[in-house]
Amino acid sequence: MQEISSTQNSLVKKIVQLQDKSRIRKKEGLFVVEGQREINLALQSNFVIDTILFDNSLISEETINNLTNKQATLIRVSKEVYQKIAYRSSTEGVIALVKTKNSSLDQLRFATNSPLILVAEAPEKPGNIGALLRTADAANADAFLIANPKTDLYNPNIIRSSVGCVFTNQVAVGSTKDIISFLQQYNINIYAATLQNSNHYHLEDYTDATAIVVGTEATGLSEEWRNAAKQNIIIPMQGAIDSMNVSVAAGILIFEAKRQRNFK
Repeated sequence: MQEISSTQNSLVKKIVQLQDKSRIRKKEGLFVVEGQREINLALQSNFVIDTILFDNSLISEETINNLTNKQATLIRVSKEVYQKIAYRSSTEGVIALVKTKNSSLDQLRFATNSPLILVAEAPEKPGNIGALLRTADAANADAFLIANPKTDLYNPNIIRSSVGCVFTNQVAVGSTKDIISFLQQYNINIYAATLQNSNHYHLEDYTDATAIVVGTEATGLSEEWRNAAKQNIIIPMQGAIDSMNVSVAAGILIFEAKRQRNFK
């Protein structure tokens, strides 16, 4: 088994770059995953583990052998090296380099004729994207789509804030134009969460093929979505503010759709 004890090792430097820079992740086709649960979820979703690095003062080799696919390279690292490559304040002693997947729209497959899809346009904050992924997983949505992404899907903060739900969801990214075209091609009704020309969300029928679309709190949805929607919908505010966090809003909307479908 390989061992790394120097923080100046080339692989250690590469891992730091993979964590920090989207262009390096895209160039290498790799991203960093930290923690047993997240690595297990990646494996269960058929992601390929390239390399596992672990600090055996924090995690046993037996646990590592049970965690990874046989093709992965296993590397034991020193405490100093692990502290260099870890990005969590509390950690489990294991980090994986994982191969990226194709996240284009043409990779999507639906097991039903009436899929329920959550779409987010131009989300910027990794924490919000992670929360949206958790929401989509909690509702067992058929897909989570990101229109006009501002960051790549494998940002370590998205993986961390999604608690691995970036792996449990069927995820695709594309432009607003391309995603609208995709939804229209498959006769999926679009419900856009926006103030303009909207109806109260609970008055609509989401039992057919449905895409619920949310935008950012700052700018909302683009006009393209408002024009493409079967119906614009709104969550009526009861207090002093006129909006709520995007993941909270998405949760309310998608679970109304699940309620109408009797949580099937």
